[in-house]
Amino acid sequence: MTEFNSSAPREGGAPRRRTRITRSKTTYEHVGERPRFNAENSERPRFNVSHSERPRYEGSRPRFNREEGVGTRSHHESEHGRKNAFRAPQGEQGQRQKFTRNSATYSQKKRFEYKEKYEDPTKPIRLNKYLANAGICSRREADDFIQAGVITVNGEVIDNLGAKVLPTDKVMFHNQPVHREHKVYILLNKPKNCVTTTDDPEERQTVMDIVKNACPERIYPVGRLDRNTTGVLLLTNDGDLAAKLTHPKFGKKKIYAATLDRALEPVDEAVIRNGIELDGEKIVPDALEFPKEEDRTQIGLEIHSGQNRVVRRIFEKVGYRVVKLDRVSFAGLTKKNVPRGKFRFLTPKEVSMLQMGAFE
Repeated sequence: MTEFNSSAPREGGAPRRRTRITRSKTTYEHVGERPRFNAENSERPRFNVSHSERPRYEGSRPRFNREEGVGTRSHHESEHGRKNAFRAPQGEQGQRQKFTRNSATYSQKKRFEYKEKYEDPTKPIRLNKYLANAGICSRREADDFIQAGVITVNGEVIDNLGAKVLPTDKVMFHNQPVHREHKVYILLNKPKNCVTTTDDPEERQTVMDIVKNACPERIYPVGRLDRNTTGVLLLTNDGDLAAKLTHPKFGKKKIYAATLDRALEPVDEAVIRNGIELDGEKIVPDALEFPKEEDRTQIGLEIHSGQNRVVRRIFEKVGYRVVKLDRVSFAGLTKKNVPRGKFRFLTPKEVSMLQMGAFE
């Protein structure tokens, strides 16, 4: 059926031709089968046949675009009617096995081995640093041992605090050879009622009790957290890195989540933002935010100062008491995926970032 639309003429005055095509429905008088078009003497299976009556492939069906005998996919071979994974042809190299979770052996490496930094064997280092790097004690404790005369270098007793040794020297501590230890770096999500010390005379729980089975090396906490303060705490036997992370001149960033005993007044907030003087140092927070605007008792504070109890003392200065304090970030490290009271080893990438000072 053809119609002409005279209301919209073409250029040149010719009317635009509009064609409407109607197609009548074709009905088949026969039931069950209909002829396939463009094929001679071809038949098509009925549409209402059951799944069980349909033809099934016997054995394997060759994959397309592959040479004969190379790579076949097996159908209907499993008991439950599922297709099996691709199977390579059997040959001298055998058959590729399908990975299954039940038969897999999981071996998670819980501890990382870190590459030791290159040290010049001709460059001397201080004896107390050598002992600290070996995991014998801290540098301050090493000075006490040196003065006590229990350290020998190449068979000679050394009692000079400024003494230096070479990496190739034979150092003895209480007549036992001193060996350099592998570096260990552990991130702990410190729980409450736990003191940050290697030994407590009052026999309270310490952070060392939590990580005592983590490694054979002697590690110690980097910095301190109050007994009731929770959150990120780093433990290591890398004295150089520990000094870099705790020394004030490096100013490593720390982020705390504090809960006050009452809402922080805007006047006191302005005082804190302008800076609070503690021990002759003016502490100016890098950021002070409220996670919930309607709740001014919950405060997020970002600072670089390394003073003892610095967050609690800041709020005490303006008349508030911190009832809950959690360190959520330290030098770029967070407690993500580390439950309270648990720990994990740092990844090599994290260690490299810390050593390079990439974290603030």
